[in-house]
Order: sequence, then C-alpha cells, then structure tokens
Amino acid sequence: MFTGIVEEVGTISQMKQKSETTEMTIHCQKILSDMNIGDSISVNGVCLTVTSFSNTSFTVDIVRGTRSITLFSTMKVGTKVNLERALLPTTRLGGHFVSGHIDTSVVVKRIQQNSNTYIIELDCPQQYRQNVIPKGSIAVNGISLTIFELSDTIKLNIIPETVRSTMLNTLKTGDKVHIEFDMLGKYILNQMKSSDTLTLSKLEMMM
Repeated sequence: MFTGIVEEVGTISQMKQKSETTEMTIHCQKILSDMNIGDSISVNGVCLTVTSFSNTSFTVDIVRGTRSITLFSTMKVGTKVNLERALLPTTRLGGHFVSGHIDTSVVVKRIQQNSNTYIIELDCPQQYRQNVIPKGSIAVNGISLTIFELSDTIKLNIIPETVRSTMLNTLKTGDKVHIEFDMLGKYILNQMKSSDTLTLSKLEMMM
C-alpha cells in the first residue's frame, strides 16, 4: 500500500529481457536508505518487488502479465520514473490509499503552464467515467492528485512543487500515463453492482 506522495525520481539504468520476465534496474539515492530484498516499491504507480540492490540502484523483475498492461514495454534506459516506498503504519497519509495496481493507461491531451499552477488534461475513456468525480482522488504515474474538473477529459491543477519533485515535468502532449482510480470508489461501485443494499455500516467497513 502507498500514499501517492512521490519520494524520489529515479532513472532506469538497465532493461534486460529474460525468458518470462524483464529485469529493470533503477538508479536512485533516497529510497535505498532502508531497502531490503522483497520490499514493495511503487515505480510510476506500479507495485514491484525488489530482487537486489546496491549503494546506487535497485532491481525488479516485471512479469509478462504486468508488462502487458503497463507502459514498461515502451520505457528505455534513461527514462525517469516516480518512486515511493510502501506505507508504514506510522507514516502521515498525505495523499490517499494507492494499491500500486493500475487500472489503465490514458493519453495526455493538453499541458498548460501558468504562473501558479500546472494544468494537465488527460483523456477519460467513457468506460472509466464512473470511476472519477470532481475533487476526487486519482493516482497518475503513482502521484496522488485531485481532479479539478471533468468533461470529456480529466483536468488536473498541479502546484509547481509537485511538478518539480516528480517526473511530471518530463510529460509531453501525446504521452501516456498510468492511472489508478480511487480504491474506495471502486469498492462502492462493486457493491452497487451486487444485489446487496449499500449501507453506512458497509461503507465504514470499506474505510
């Protein structure tokens, strides 16, 4: 489980194709301080497991199923990625609960830089429209963001500090990003599709 608050931007230093997996090595600094083999790391919003690490980098294996539904197949050496270690019980929850299991990838439709905000508009396919609400939470490449406005796109107003401290500053119109919709909202949608009545007590159990 993650919060969507990016701790560091790393750089892919190696991609090695194996028979059933892709071995990816990421150069970084901060998150190596207490790393152990088996740790879960959010890499651009995707939960991956550390298989080895050194003083300057860590390595993960991307299985074929994960590769097929993510953008890792398009990434190469030198690509910047958002990194976050798994949530600790004592961690302040500055973002929202993020599982690290992405729902889809969408296209960046527009980017506009203003004096105080950075506006990004994302494509919003009709089949996912029920998963988003104005002022709701969404994870974009592992970053916890608030939806500012909804139309045929998802509009995000982002402060300069978030852009500076993540890989959002590398995005261009036409790029694709990983999306994970709010976990609580997905539970509610699933409950509404069942025959059971949605009650306050059931909502409390989800939280």
